[in-house]
Amino acid sequence: MTGNAPGSITHANTALVVIDMQVIFQDPHSQWHVSTYEQVAPRVGELVAQFPSNVIWTKFVRDPGEQGSWGAYYDRWGTCRLAPDAADWDLTMQVREDDQVLTLPTFSKWGPELASMTSGQEHLIVCGVATDCCVLSTVLAAVDAGKRVTLVADACGGATPEAHDQAIGLMNLLSPMVQVVDTAELLDGAALKAEASC
Repeated sequence: MTGNAPGSITHANTALVVIDMQVIFQDPHSQWHVSTYEQVAPRVGELVAQFPSNVIWTKFVRDPGEQGSWGAYYDRWGTCRLAPDAADWDLTMQVREDDQVLTLPTFSKWGPELASMTSGQEHLIVCGVATDCCVLSTVLAAVDAGKRVTLVADACGGATPEAHDQAIGLMNLLSPMVQVVDTAELLDGAALKAEASC
């Protein structure tokens, strides 16, 4: 338990944003492998199951143009310099018909597209990978834009467990703009359970 109460969560004012649950982060042979991916995925599935709507899946997909410093970045991570249609970028979890998918070549998934997708929701629940990269950058940008964020810590995974813990610690400093909870805390919330049973 994190010690932070998740507050009032209803489906009407909340979107679930699932960051980059993709083959490239699941694959043990990938340079970007998230070591706890297999532990994180079932918790992400539990969260998705509670949301009949307002679920947004994001995907990181390389821009072949590699503008500016992206060229040096892919020089470092050479085996991840893949074509945009490579299967490594595929999501590993089932996307339902009413779910939305946002594909971007940037760490942060916050921008005009996600702002538009969540224009009716003041609150974002965020989970996925990697905690220390795409999750962190998305959360920081979202709170800058005025969104209230609940980060589900045990439904996130970092490049390493240490990197995950460090990133969670940083985001915890942003309370009350960011509330850090675990899956059980969130799913035990009376408001969420009441909405899910409707």
